[in-house]
Amino acid sequence: MKNEHKLPETVLTFIDECLRRTHAESYLIPVLQRVQNHFGFLPKSCLDEVAWRMKVPYVKVTGVATFYHFFSFEPRGKNRITVCMGTACYVRGAEKVLSRFREVLGLSKGRNMTDDGEFSIECARCLGACALAPVVVVNDRVHAGVKPDDVPGIIKAIRSGKAGGVSARKA
Repeated sequence: MKNEHKLPETVLTFIDECLRRTHAESYLIPVLQRVQNHFGFLPKSCLDEVAWRMKVPYVKVTGVATFYHFFSFEPRGKNRITVCMGTACYVRGAEKVLSRFREVLGLSKGRNMTDDGEFSIECARCLGACALAPVVVVNDRVHAGVKPDDVPGIIKAIRSGKAGGVSARKA
């Protein structure tokens, strides 16, 4: 049987508080944020329960969850790596950077999290920092002008707890 996730008491209490307010459905995003903060992603079983408890259609819950990039339907690693694949980043080598991250982390195509749960990798359509291309965000820290040869050093810095951003390189 699949591992069914149940909403934690803190989320249930928050939903109850929201339901006592005017326009309770407008609190859907904060509710989903609390669910994701608890589990690290949005389990389907929890989305069903959120829809039921908040009295909103399931399609609305999934629509909101799929619209915003910060929501995830899959577990994420302790360290999240996001590679921008927007036009400027792609043209300046983001695909090679992504491939190098996958290689260094031992992630085959289709796998987005390491077996130990330490790292997960995802692509973003655009991070809005085109002048710094290619851009990689690691745990909310921006790394600008990333080259494939920079990847091992970035991973090493993450593992050592010293994962500061790098400065942009001159083209």
